[in-house]
Amino acid sequence: MKDLSELMKQAGAMQARLQEAQEKIAAMEIEGQSGGGMVKISMNGKGYCKGVAIERALLNADDGDVLEDLIAAAINDAKSKLETQAAEQMKSLTAGLPLPPGMKVPF
Repeated sequence: MKDLSELMKQAGAMQARLQEAQEKIAAMEIEGQSGGGMVKISMNGKGYCKGVAIERALLNADDGDVLEDLIAAAINDAKSKLETQAAEQMKSLTAGLPLPPGMKVPF
């Protein structure tokens, strides 16, 4: 039973570290860019857009398709950066745990 109580302590500590990592990720703010910084998207750690900045020269353009494409690209850039940083947070959390390859935390 000594091993079981030790395992329970480890699980409790892991749960606390997981909660802390999730809070850090939620508090992150990521910026995605496109068009050489002409369009910038600010996104929080939960993946919600917090703001959009568009260089004024783009607003005078006759071709709205270009602006739409740049906004979509900036959103995708921010999302990609968010996923990378979240994965890094979780990787540090799960270091040393015998998880199967490809298993993501949280599940």
